[in-house]
Amino acid sequence: MPEGKIVKALSGFYYVLHDGQIIQCRGRGVFRKNKITPLVGDEVVFQAENDREGYIMEVRERKNELVRPPIANVDQAILVFSAVEPSFSTVLLDRFLVLVEYNHIKPLICITKMDLTNEDEKQAIIKYANQYRDIGYEVLITSSETEAGIDGLNPHIENKISVFAGQSGVGKSSLLNVLRPDLDLKTNKISTHLGRGKHTTRHVELISIGNGLIADTPGFSSLEFTSIEAEELAFCFPEIARESESCKFRACLHISEPKCAVKAAVESQGITHYRYQHYVDFLQEIKDRKPRY
Repeated sequence: MPEGKIVKALSGFYYVLHDGQIIQCRGRGVFRKNKITPLVGDEVVFQAENDREGYIMEVRERKNELVRPPIANVDQAILVFSAVEPSFSTVLLDRFLVLVEYNHIKPLICITKMDLTNEDEKQAIIKYANQYRDIGYEVLITSSETEAGIDGLNPHIENKISVFAGQSGVGKSSLLNVLRPDLDLKTNKISTHLGRGKHTTRHVELISIGNGLIADTPGFSSLEFTSIEAEELAFCFPEIARESESCKFRACLHISEPKCAVKAAVESQGITHYRYQHYVDFLQEIKDRKPRY
């Protein structure tokens, strides 16, 4: 039986890409019985009824999956954040980075709307970008309006499944429109009352750009750390994970333990204070989480 990749899921139908053709498929009842839901990004085996329709018979093993947005086998997350309108937020970026790191997905930070910044705002963004680069993250600084820096995205997209993620209104659809103008994706201006954009994307779909596939998604509707345990959080902060190897105690949570190498690195500015503070806040959030039964 033929194999393909689900590139869109909508109203109970799964659109499978096979040899350049899209086959509209339904899932067999066995999936519901076994509580398996096919996801966009899944590699599947299907049975073709004709040139355009078929049934999904098997979902291949996934290397990862996200719940919100529902997508599987993601190679990288392009975290899109605006410099202004809405203002750049390190705490929100770090929430995204923790979730992406926890799911073993490579992040790429893309800061947009640089054309709207004044000189002070521009310098602040450059400083933040360099701090995240020092941690080891790739950071691109772009503008959809002037198309500055957009070319830097292309090498990262090639031969990968990428998910665009970020709060609404930061310019994800605008970036996609520059990368592939024929898409003409709907964009919305920022609400001046709420300071954020309206959702313009309603379903998950993989869009072909060059030799890569990009998921334009409704965004992460949940940024809660529902699955991460307290002992796992440090490994979602690469610089904290590196320093923690020198802690006196193996189970150190880097809060009040003696001879903690992480706290020493914060004191010596080897770890930025705001990143450590986000770690502390997230850890408390995880500890305060109500147990699930």
